[in-house]
Amino acid sequence: MSFRLLSSLSAKLRSVVYRAATVSLIDMKKAQVVFVLGGPGSGKGTQCVRIVENYGYTHLSAGDLLRAERSREGSEFGQLIDNHIKDGKIVPFEITIKLLKKAMEETRKLDEKKIHFLIDGFPRNEENLQGWTTIMDGEADVKFVLFFDCSNEVCINRCVERGKSSGRTDDNRASLEKRIQTYLQSTRPVISLYEKQGKVRTVDASCGVDKVFANVKTILDKEI
Repeated sequence: MSFRLLSSLSAKLRSVVYRAATVSLIDMKKAQVVFVLGGPGSGKGTQCVRIVENYGYTHLSAGDLLRAERSREGSEFGQLIDNHIKDGKIVPFEITIKLLKKAMEETRKLDEKKIHFLIDGFPRNEENLQGWTTIMDGEADVKFVLFFDCSNEVCINRCVERGKSSGRTDDNRASLEKRIQTYLQSTRPVISLYEKQGKVRTVDASCGVDKVFANVKTILDKEI
């Protein structure tokens, strides 16, 4: 009887261990995401490059993906994206999430160990966030939001200066003022939602590039 009891316990233990291992493997397969948010010109892209160099994340810029799709020959969304960008409006979430998901899948096909992503400039409104939650449920975990906080005037001045060499059609004062308003009205509420969940890590982005990254590094060293 004692032997049968031990055998039964052993079988149950193996079952528990197997289930735990299975769950662990599933979790390992999920993408680990950090959303990077801040106003236009807050330095998100510059800092993401440094994070990639130092921490091995894969950087996906929602804006870059949209601009690439806009320029892609034969794109069914090209004109729509172009109009939204010029007007400082937010592109429909279905398009942006489709591009992000495709980029993540392509990255992981090349190297299945690449599960850590910086998603820069998304979600830009609550509809984006709801769409992400629905479409990416079970495929990605949002670890936290890295929020680059900077005054509107500093953001505008940086973008105007960048526009002298970037060639971007939205790096002009008229477009920037629209983008700032969109950011304040649509993106800040998303940041507030994550703040209530204790998932926002704020960086003073008004400093120089090196000092900003020193603060970013302090945050990431605690999180990783």
